[in-house]
This record gives sequence, C-alpha cells and structure tokens, in this order.
Amino acid sequence: MRLNVGIDVSKETIDLCLLLNQAKSGSKFKCFKNRKIDYLAINDWVLKLSKCQPNDIVITMESTGVYHEAIALYLYTMGFQIFISNPGKAKKFSQALGLIHKTDKSDAYMLARYGAAQNEQIYLWKPDDANTRNIKALTRRLSALEKDRLRENNRLEASEISDAHNRVLLSITRIIRIIEDEIQEIENEIDTIISACPTMKKNHDLLMSVIGIGKVMSRELVYLFSAKNFSTAKQAAAYVGLIPKLNESGSFKGRTTLSKIGPSRIRSKIFLAAVSAGTHNPDIKAQKNRLLAAGKTKMQALGAAMRKLIQICFGVIKNQTKYKSELA
Repeated sequence: MRLNVGIDVSKETIDLCLLLNQAKSGSKFKCFKNRKIDYLAINDWVLKLSKCQPNDIVITMESTGVYHEAIALYLYTMGFQIFISNPGKAKKFSQALGLIHKTDKSDAYMLARYGAAQNEQIYLWKPDDANTRNIKALTRRLSALEKDRLRENNRLEASEISDAHNRVLLSITRIIRIIEDEIQEIENEIDTIISACPTMKKNHDLLMSVIGIGKVMSRELVYLFSAKNFSTAKQAAAYVGLIPKLNESGSFKGRTTLSKIGPSRIRSKIFLAAVSAGTHNPDIKAQKNRLLAAGKTKMQALGAAMRKLIQICFGVIKNQTKYKSELA
C-alpha cells in the first residue's frame, strides 16, 4: 500500500500533510522549521504516524527555488520516494479540487492529494551526482555575477554621459574589475570539474566539435545534458523553450512564436550561438537560406536555427560521435 505525504516548503517552515484518506479532516498535519537539525524529526514523525517503511511512502513537494532541495535530498537518502511536482500543474490541480483558501497547510494537503492522483508510472525524483550539483551551484553564482557586471557597465556608461565625479567612475570601474575576476575564477572552477569527470570531459569535446558552439555554450550544455535525461531531441528543445507555439482562437488567427518556456539563461546563449552558426555552420546556413527563400522572416529563421542547433548538440551527446555536416 502506497501512502502519500505532501510537503509545502518555504524559507522558514516545512508544512507536512500525511494523507490517510481523501478527506482533509482525516489527514495528519505538522509544521516544522526549515532547518537541517529538524530533518530527523520530520523523518521520525512521518514514519511514526504512517507505520510504513520509507520506500512505501511517496512525498510530493513543489519545486520552490532552492528551498526544497536540502529536505528533498535528505528524505531521498532516508529511502523515501520523492515526487517533485510542476508548480503550474499543481496549481491547476488545486483549482480542480475547489480549494479556495491558500495557506501552507492547505498547500501541503493539495500536494498530498496531487501525489496520490498520479498513476503507477509516476516520475520519481533522483538527485544529481556531486559534480552536477557543484556545477549547478557555480552556474547560479556565475549568472548572478554576469547580471551584476551588466548593471555596473550600464551605470558606468550613464555616469560617463552625465559627467559624474571621478570618484564615482573609479568606484564603478573597480567593482567591474572585481566582478570580472570572480567570473573568471568561477569559470575556471567549472572547467576544472568538467575536466576531472571523464563523461563530462568527453561531452564537452563532442559539443566543441559543433560549428557555432563555443566554450561558453559548451559549458552550459554539458551541465544541461548531465542534469536532464532527455530521451529525444524534441524534449531538449522543448525544455529550453525552442518549440513553436501557435496562438489561435475562433476567428482570431495569431502567429507561431517560440514557447520560451524554461531557462532563459541557456536560451539567450543559444541565440548568440545560432547567429554565429547561421554564418559558419553549413547545415544551419542552408536551413536559414531555405526558410528565407520560403518567405520566413529573419527572426523566424533564427528561431529555427536555435532549435536545430540544440537538436544537433543532443545528437552528438546521444550518439557519442563528433559533429559531421549533413550536407557532407
């Protein structure tokens, strides 16, 4: 018998709901502090009330930034089955249940019900390996630093235009230099992790064989394909938000655009890579010319180039062979 537990995770608290039946009144609730020292108490509370083994319990929680990661990893190591739900799908499920009030307690109950509603083919969560987790943390920091660098460069430009005090210009320049040094060190650390892992190193070399993919883009895709187990190239393109989305309703005839679902950071870098590939990669260049000749706009052709580029990258990783032009 499978029991279901819903966990609503916030920065300060962890609310649990042990679903003993479908009724909210028959379920058990408990609130803990979101601290690692309380994780053992959470484990003991669930096991005591459920009177089951951990592998008979499915714990459902939402992907809430970084706050759910520590408790999910702990409970996984204790033997529980972990289901990380999509927040958007969980919200629609809550609306279908007719839950009006939104509280931490009701969210935990909803998540327990959502986990119970999944069939036996439920996609259980497994943590990434240590190298992937380390690259993920470093990539987050790298992304934050790149945004800081952009902001400081904008401030420097504005200060120069407004003829600001020299001390202001010196301060901004100094901060930019510090940020750039940090970016370089973190990039070097990521490269060191990739070089130390045979699988990641080989994938990095394979991606570098794709014309249009440089060192920066290769670094991003090594992490992406390590963290996500895509089974098809279409799944990889969909995850990054590069599949077409049609907007039509009744007599309204919209236009096809990119879905733009998923990590914008990777998508923005693929955009730059596709611009380069449109000039130097024979397959991408031929596709672009064919689409332009068919009346497509330059942006539509560029969107198709982005999608084809991620599909090519998926292919070299899956087949473990270097890129060879289809035209050849």
